[in-house]
Amino acid sequence: MLPTFSDDADHVLVAAAAAATGGIDGVFAFDHLWPMGRPGRPALWSFGALAAVAALNERVCVGPLVARVGLLGDDDLMDAFHALVAIAGRGQVIAALGTGDHESAPENRAYGVPYPPAAERLAAVERVASRLRDEGVTTWVGGLSAETAEVARAVGATRNLWGVDLATIEDAAQAGDGHVAPVTWAGQVLVGRDRAEVEELRGRFGDRPGLVAGTIEEVAARLGAFGAAGASWCVCAPLDYLVRPREAVETICLVRRAVP
Repeated sequence: MLPTFSDDADHVLVAAAAAATGGIDGVFAFDHLWPMGRPGRPALWSFGALAAVAALNERVCVGPLVARVGLLGDDDLMDAFHALVAIAGRGQVIAALGTGDHESAPENRAYGVPYPPAAERLAAVERVASRLRDEGVTTWVGGLSAETAEVARAVGATRNLWGVDLATIEDAAQAGDGHVAPVTWAGQVLVGRDRAEVEELRGRFGDRPGLVAGTIEEVAARLGAFGAAGASWCVCAPLDYLVRPREAVETICLVRRAVP
């Protein structure tokens, strides 16, 4: 994940360059009008940040995680993806979509953007995901509910699961008909290069539900287990990426190389 909760785009470009140089497969951006529950803080627009990254880094995949339906109308959201595809190339864009939840609803309301019932938002995800899939764009659907899983299955999209444990990935990867359902994992991480740094980072950034924390080897083992359980991607959001974007991403690159 790129450090877009800032008014400094240079942080984003520095982090993306470190990811591309270090062998990371893709970079992603949150699609929020402010950091969750922090309306006083800035946020760069996901598609604008990703377009800048794609123009400078041809190798890495780019995508929002997740683009929230309703912030833009269906056609406008499709146009945003079309613009990103034009810059990055169709094969380099991952179109991750989501409904948003009650925690993101205040963002909509603060700007006068409608926040319809969940069923309507799910229907919008299905419409847009179907259009993207028909155009050959890799499409993910984010969310943990059974209804979201059904939408992903109906359109043939990969599910993205935020902050879940190993058992949840294993369960989600079982389609119930003897086949494996495509899933990916994403979540917050805190990685130290040794035990002392892990403890220093924990003291500075604290703990939170679903956090994957530890040394490079410990986090690599955890992500490797997610992969063995069925996750085709692990998308890491380092808690320290705003204060040290290059170093945080370079550490994630070391994790990637250490994954079994």
